[in-house]
Amino acid sequence: MLSTKYIILDRDGVINHDSPEYIKTADEWNPIRRSLDAISMLTKHSYRILLVSNQAGVSRGIIKYKDLIEIHNKLISCCLAHGGKIFSTYYCYDHPDSNSIKRKPEPGMYLDIADRLGIDLTNIFAIGDSPKDITAALSSGCKPLGVMTGNGYEIKSQMPNVSLFDDLYDAAEYVIDYDKQYILNI
Repeated sequence: MLSTKYIILDRDGVINHDSPEYIKTADEWNPIRRSLDAISMLTKHSYRILLVSNQAGVSRGIIKYKDLIEIHNKLISCCLAHGGKIFSTYYCYDHPDSNSIKRKPEPGMYLDIADRLGIDLTNIFAIGDSPKDITAALSSGCKPLGVMTGNGYEIKSQMPNVSLFDDLYDAAEYVIDYDKQYILNI
């Protein structure tokens, strides 16, 4: 019997277009081309998708909590309409000046996921678009992958040893192929 497969995804810049002014409303949330197809493909290959996202706009008073829920609901609805499912979401609302262990680049959200779900992160890929995502994934023991959407150029310049993909779809294909090879070699 195979164990449950998980994958961790950042939200802004990986699934949807990001903005330096924050995504403040559901109307501002727009998926990146092929990201919903990637989530559908991962779902069809039995991955439980865990969404992990810093959302300091809430603590800064830029994003209302009710609007964040509406953004989340739109994301979930769009994924479902494309045949994809998000298994669970983890948001950190802490202000960047708070020294929070939950806020990426710290690994707190990832470690909390591992504790809550009783999973070993060393066999889980985590896909992000910024050095903060990669650092949190590495610190928690995940296998980090970067995407060039969003802030991926920062990963390319600051972390040249991290595998980078054009977008979430290409990264998802890699994960699925990697896991198939891993299972064949057991």
